[in-house]
Amino acid sequence: MFLIPTLTGIPLIGAVLIYLIHNEKIRGLIIYITAALMMVTTFFMVATWIIDGQNTWRYYVDTVFVDHLMQIVEILLMIFIIYMSFKYKKRWVCLLSIFQTLLVLWVEYTIPLVESTHTQVDSLALLMCVICAVIGGLIGIYSVGYMKSYHENHRGVLDRSSTFLSLLFVFMAAMFGLVLSSNLIWLYFFWEITSVISFLLIGYTRTEEAIDNSFRALWMNLLGGVGFALAIWLCAMSSHSVQLSVIVSNGNMLVIGLLALAGLTKSAQLPFSTWLYGAMVAPTPSSALLHSATMVKAGVYLLIRLAPALNGTLCGSMVSFIGGFTFIMASLMAIAQNDAKKVLAFSTISNLGLIVACAGIGVEQTVWAAIFLMIFHSVSKSMLFEGVGATENSIGSRDIEHMHGLILRLPKLAYIIGIGIAGMYLAPFGMLISKWVALKAFVDSGNVLLVMFIAFGSASTMFYWTKWLGKLIAMHKPKTPDEDKTRKDEYFSMNILCGIMICLCLLFPLLAKYIVNPVVLTLFGSTHDVLSMSELTTMVIMVFSILVVPSVMFLITRTAPRDYVPTYMNGINTGDNSHFIDSMGESKKLYLSNWYLRFEFGRRRLLKPSQIVASSVLIVCFAILLGGIL
Repeated sequence: MFLIPTLTGIPLIGAVLIYLIHNEKIRGLIIYITAALMMVTTFFMVATWIIDGQNTWRYYVDTVFVDHLMQIVEILLMIFIIYMSFKYKKRWVCLLSIFQTLLVLWVEYTIPLVESTHTQVDSLALLMCVICAVIGGLIGIYSVGYMKSYHENHRGVLDRSSTFLSLLFVFMAAMFGLVLSSNLIWLYFFWEITSVISFLLIGYTRTEEAIDNSFRALWMNLLGGVGFALAIWLCAMSSHSVQLSVIVSNGNMLVIGLLALAGLTKSAQLPFSTWLYGAMVAPTPSSALLHSATMVKAGVYLLIRLAPALNGTLCGSMVSFIGGFTFIMASLMAIAQNDAKKVLAFSTISNLGLIVACAGIGVEQTVWAAIFLMIFHSVSKSMLFEGVGATENSIGSRDIEHMHGLILRLPKLAYIIGIGIAGMYLAPFGMLISKWVALKAFVDSGNVLLVMFIAFGSASTMFYWTKWLGKLIAMHKPKTPDEDKTRKDEYFSMNILCGIMICLCLLFPLLAKYIVNPVVLTLFGSTHDVLSMSELTTMVIMVFSILVVPSVMFLITRTAPRDYVPTYMNGINTGDNSHFIDSMGESKKLYLSNWYLRFEFGRRRLLKPSQIVASSVLIVCFAILLGGIL
């Protein structure tokens, strides 16, 4: 099947050209062409699959040459990690890479494996390809303009844009390979590539903080890789097969538990969540692509694949608890953040937790909700990251407090961020509907703890999103207007994502019928309508309220006074609407701030106890699994 190597090869070839060519105009053109080709090839594959009857495609049995090539790359990655670990005096990190690489190579060379296909194309794989191609392609386009502004505002950072942009497309190639792999060894290979690329992008600025955060991300993801490698070894020893479908059907709980551990680390669940918000030191395209839209989705993708085997098992209980607990704790910690990218990071961890919890329950209804959450989160969060990055380049800050009155200062960016925020928690946007379906499924399953997690977690989610949205639409007009430094390619990407978000809401019933239901059918062999026709009809009527948020924002911009109006303060306004003269004749700064509850919900207060609880659950569950075998 030529489409599979073509889809993975396009971004890889584009990455090589981007790295070699330093002329900005030519490099930008290559990025546009590569992004367009990725999207066209993906949609052509989807169309071909539909015409073929939507049957699962399985290809490539005899892959000796490719296997040897992958082994060489794995060894090179191991050597690279060893080199970087010694260079930055993080020597112990390389032990994780050495162990898992040698273990997988030992399996390949010493254990005879049953011949089987290495790739699989079905509805879930194609959905992930569409997310990677469309979201990834648009983020690639956005990054062309963003990186120019980024280095204008960060003069002290060495301009290595060619390397950065090239790595983004190498990552996309790895993601295509990952979601199209049905063989655990192939899946593991692409899994490790995404971990190494994330490490390189987080450390892009080469500051001490960036280096520390990049190694934290590396060792946590390598720890998941160790679990992955052990699962491959156990499968090879017990059944001489490393097919993911065989693992799900056999139901070996220790193997599934180790794969679930890999999924939990990659999706930044407690106690491994610190790597993701530490990754926010990287330039915004990295945050939007790797750490929100796609890389972390690799973890939930694996867990969704495992979902049928998780239903009613100890591993399923472990995964659902970790996911639900992460959802509520990350939501609470997000309340205490005023850095916009950190709010988005904790929100990402939180929403991934809800998807993980749904996968852990492992029934049709929860997986249906998980897939919807994955789709809407990918679009909305990438749009938000892009909006925040563009705002930071324009006003020199990503502090939410500095976005006060952004609707009058930079209305275009305020519209984009506002719709992105609405998409995360307001009706009729899909995230809220998906959460409602998940809550209903948790109630039906009788899991009281998960019901409490989603109920209180959703309440705290509403709190921090409403604070931010209120800042954006405040009627504050500064004396000196802000300059919008956002470039056309950045706006192109953000506007397309905004349009996709609105279209997904308008077409919600069609999305359920033609995309989500087939995925559930692929995983479980049967499916039924999770929402009745009356409920879908109600949602179609609700969809018209999608225009409320942009309408309110438009109304504010149209009714705001055109002339500069001094704000009344508790003294004489000095003329800039931010300082006043008090009764003692001294100049005081007017400071308006949201309520962040840092003492109650700050990271320093909640993170350690959360990690202890999550770690204890993992240790106990794996101790029980090992005890059952021994």
